[in-house]
Amino acid sequence: YLVMPYMRTDLQKIMGHEFSDEKIQYLVYQMLKGLKYIHSAGIVHRDLKPGNLAVNEDCQLKILDFGLARHADAEMTGYVVTRWYRAPEVILNWMHYNQTVDIWSIGCIMAEMLTGKTLFKGKDYLDQLTQILKVTGHPGEDFLEKLEDKAAKNYIKSLPKMPKKDLSVLFPKANPQAVDLLDKMLQLDVEKRLTATEALAHPYFDQFRDVEEETEAQQSYDDSLEHEKLSIDEWR
Repeated sequence: YLVMPYMRTDLQKIMGHEFSDEKIQYLVYQMLKGLKYIHSAGIVHRDLKPGNLAVNEDCQLKILDFGLARHADAEMTGYVVTRWYRAPEVILNWMHYNQTVDIWSIGCIMAEMLTGKTLFKGKDYLDQLTQILKVTGHPGEDFLEKLEDKAAKNYIKSLPKMPKKDLSVLFPKANPQAVDLLDKMLQLDVEKRLTATEALAHPYFDQFRDVEEETEAQQSYDDSLEHEKLSIDEWR
């Protein structure tokens, strides 16, 4: 038997509630601690959303559902992550996106905690990209040059030029440090987006941060056993 802590609910079920800034700090800090460990093992979760984050009455948080998780160096498809929390590079079908796809998802979840509303609520994958660009602004040529998919590149070029929105206007009641962190997690360019380790060092978490608790895996996750075909006795 595997005995695990009982978590009373998940973030999706309580997303309509009003979160204090302190609770947002504590919950997002735990998300990022979990991601730092997962990423250090060479794993990308790929399906982070409120329903995959279990919480209990003490505000403790656990990351669930690794059904879509993959090694960071594996070739990965674009059809992952619930659309509203999907990073732009996944929508644009970059086959070799990296672990910061999870950081984008955390940014979307954090934004929803701040307002109670989904930040990027696209009707389909093209509309999802449009909703993202309405906030991040139309990317420059340096970003477009990195796109391998010509169809995606042409689609973005066909869109009207949109300026980047000021997140402090979108989140007028939010802690300025929260807004700054969001801006750094919701970067279109994966090379400019924060890693989990960098995000944990952001001043927004100073109240709760304990560096000793921000652990890393001692080695990369070995999934070779998942491909073994053994009998019950052999597994034992």
